[in-house]
Amino acid sequence: MQHLIVATRNAHKTREIQQILGSEFAVCDLCAYPEISEMTESGGSFEENATLKAIAVSRKRPGLVIADDSGLEIEALGGAPGIYSARYASTNSTNIEKIDKLMEELVRAGAKKDARRARFRCVLALARNGQVLGVFEGIVAGRIADRPRGPHGFGYDPIFIPDGFEKTFAELPAEVKNNISHRARACRALSAELRAAATD
Repeated sequence: MQHLIVATRNAHKTREIQQILGSEFAVCDLCAYPEISEMTESGGSFEENATLKAIAVSRKRPGLVIADDSGLEIEALGGAPGIYSARYASTNSTNIEKIDKLMEELVRAGAKKDARRARFRCVLALARNGQVLGVFEGIVAGRIADRPRGPHGFGYDPIFIPDGFEKTFAELPAEVKNNISHRARACRALSAELRAAATD
């Protein structure tokens, strides 16, 4: 079993990563290390933010560290909210507030149903001892629903309908979402790399 530290205190994200990676991996996050302070996402891209976080934590803790930076990119909004997805309404905004602002922006942009193309992007950075060992990306395309739907998931899941489905991420069972999501695709690339390294 490989042990991984996820550079986050987002319990939803940690649980999702553990579910995706499966029993071959033991995942913990920064809740186990309160002495490590929150890191500012000061990069200009998902990859820069993930890399900054992974390097920072790996300098403070031994072993393998992964950091995730993910977001929703909407064509009608020029790719927004993008890297600002987590703080789109404000720094401490709730998921409902972020979704409300996003839906208001779509109305303001005059985005009709056929102009609501979007994609979720996830970038994972893997680091150890302050050195990046790899960067893995996952993307899932879809569209924005006309209203939030579904009790599951977190973040923008209630308004994102992946291609090939009529339900939002928040309406789909976790085992379905965790098979097709952007984070699932990035995690599969990561786990393949770790398995290959373990057999070298």
